[in-house]
Amino acid sequence: MSYAPEQTVSDAMTDFLSSAPSLSEIVAYRLPSELQQRAHLLLDKNREGSLSDIERVEMEEFRQVDHFMTLIKAKARLKLKDQL
Repeated sequence: MSYAPEQTVSDAMTDFLSSAPSLSEIVAYRLPSELQQRAHLLLDKNREGSLSDIERVEMEEFRQVDHFMTLIKAKARLKLKDQL
């Protein structure tokens, strides 16, 4: 049986970014707990070698969003540092 979260990781990120967060809010941002738990489950299944093809695609989406948010947070930290 396949799991489909109510909100995808891309939905969560774009909803957050479209809310016009402050630089501090960007730096502090974390995925909702349901999505964090889903990411950990996918990582565990990947370690066990038991990911389905659909789960592999979902895990890749998590990886891409994480990379993008890492870049955004780094730039936000630099801007905050420049403001001091």
